[in-house]
Amino acid sequence: QVQLVESGGGLVQSGGSLRLSCTASGIYNIYRMGWYRQAPGKQRELVADITSGGSTNYADSVKGRFTISRDNAKNTMYLQLNSLKPEDTAVYYCNVRESRTYLNYWGQGTQVTVSS
Repeated sequence: QVQLVESGGGLVQSGGSLRLSCTASGIYNIYRMGWYRQAPGKQRELVADITSGGSTNYADSVKGRFTISRDNAKNTMYLQLNSLKPEDTAVYYCNVRESRTYLNYWGQGTQVTVSS
């Protein structure tokens, strides 16, 4: 059974930083990992992802502020959120795609709230 456990969300003032973590269990062949977010009344959007080859990409709105990374030995992905803005407020979801099945798996989400 695949499980994605997220942590690191919270309340922070504008300009502050947070570090999100996502640890995957029950999956050993990961094709790519990514972070998505969903704000109230909006659709879920891709924030950043990282492929099995190490390539990364970011949404234009977070470029230069967020950094995605991974620790393959720990099956863990991180998202460093710097220079946070109120518009970054959302539930952030971890997503993993398995190489063998190409199926997507989702974490439960972690709330990030940025105050003015």
